[in-house]
Amino acid sequence: MDILAQMHALGHEQVLLSHDPSCGYFGIIAIHDTTLGPALGGTRFWQYGSTDEAITDALRLARGMTYKAAVAGINLGGGKSVIVGNNKRTDREVVFRAHGRFIQTLGGRYITSEDIGTSPADMEYIKLETDHVAGLLGLSGDPSPVTAYGVYMGMKAAAKTRWGNDRLTGRTVAVQGCGHVATHLCRHLHAEGVSLVVTDIDAGKVQRVVQETGARAVAPDAAPWAPR
Repeated sequence: MDILAQMHALGHEQVLLSHDPSCGYFGIIAIHDTTLGPALGGTRFWQYGSTDEAITDALRLARGMTYKAAVAGINLGGGKSVIVGNNKRTDREVVFRAHGRFIQTLGGRYITSEDIGTSPADMEYIKLETDHVAGLLGLSGDPSPVTAYGVYMGMKAAAKTRWGNDRLTGRTVAVQGCGHVATHLCRHLHAEGVSLVVTDIDAGKVQRVVQETGARAVAPDAAPWAPR
């Protein structure tokens, strides 16, 4: 992977890597654009197949955050960070404190929060090393319910444009992933009478959504969007 070529193609300002061998921490921070303000974007903790995959994810997510902030009229730029590893590990303090020290080196150019594989409790560990973190316990906390509601309202707006009204009752919606955001989204859709089709690589998450909403579960490779 030619990182500089990717940065040039997508318009990124910085990509930084950090390693703390004492705790097995490997983190990546991508800053896309800080024209409107410091870069804001969550920390994703995931077991990537390769370093290239991790960097690509950080680059794409950071770019998306730039446009997300701009469309919302917020004086923030776009950034994202990823921690490469098993997000089920229990010794989380050492990992997230290492991540906090990495973020602190940027002096406020990047502000983090939650994403896949992280929680408000993890943000509290980051807070021990830097003030450049949001999504803390007792404050903004878990952003998943708000994110899900935004997706839900976006779907209703799209429906109104396509069909002349925003009612989703009787429609069939396929949801890929049954994590925090998707679970809250499925609750909104179920309450409106939507027929749900759901999938996830984690069978336990799928089962919880099925039990709560009556959704139909399908295997990831059998989902409506899977390559044929």
